[in-house]
Amino acid sequence: MEKQFATMGDGCRIAWRFDGPEDAPVLLLSNSLGTDMGMWAPQMEGLAKHFGVLRYDQRGHGRSDAPPGGYSMDRLGCDAVELLDALKIEKVDFCGLSLGGMTGQWLGIRAPNRLRRLILANTSSYMGPPSAWNARIALVRNEGMAPLAQASVDRWFTPAFAATGHDAIAPIVAMLQSTDPQGYAGCCAAIRDMDMRDMVSLIKVPTLVIGGNLDPATPLSHSQDLAGAIDGAKLLTLNAAHLSNVELPDAFLDGILGMLLERTINP
Repeated sequence: MEKQFATMGDGCRIAWRFDGPEDAPVLLLSNSLGTDMGMWAPQMEGLAKHFGVLRYDQRGHGRSDAPPGGYSMDRLGCDAVELLDALKIEKVDFCGLSLGGMTGQWLGIRAPNRLRRLILANTSSYMGPPSAWNARIALVRNEGMAPLAQASVDRWFTPAFAATGHDAIAPIVAMLQSTDPQGYAGCCAAIRDMDMRDMVSLIKVPTLVIGGNLDPATPLSHSQDLAGAIDGAKLLTLNAAHLSNVELPDAFLDGILGMLLERTINP
């Protein structure tokens, strides 16, 4: 299916795509900072066997619009809700990685009635200090995305995978370099201003947290804190860096299916 668009309440167009059986439970996937819905390619064949998979480009990314100015986590969360409203989908399972996982936390806190289960991968409830994000915002506004490429690869993948996984890494780097600097900066502002540490305990939907024990961007301790704060949450630790779904695609898929197929077997 070709990408389609839904218009948000503020006029921003969000690109989305649906794959898999239309009568299956819907799984909503939310991308990380600096990527787009294509980041989920390693899992799509396995997921679409069981779910109607709804992917979208977070605002500022991929083919979605990139409005000027800083965004907020409230706005990114509302984008997900308004997308479901536009497609007349009442409830979904949700999986988000990094920025997508922050959107998932917001949904778990603010819109739990739209969720069945929640998967939060390589993410955090707080990523300070603000000065670091202000510096990154200034960099991309002044110099574009090119300066971020190598530093991002170093954060997103382990050295061993970076040395051998070129075929998997190249599409991710292309996504980063094609991201609109204005949109990237807008989402950086949302992360800069985010602090959900005192609120994630409000999440009551069944939750799986996936962490990478070699992740320098959102360290394993962040995943452990997140899982510890959410009542009943389970923690899956992968031997990977930040984009664990790219570095260990099969283990990541197994983790998702291990949780979500339990619901389809025992609704």
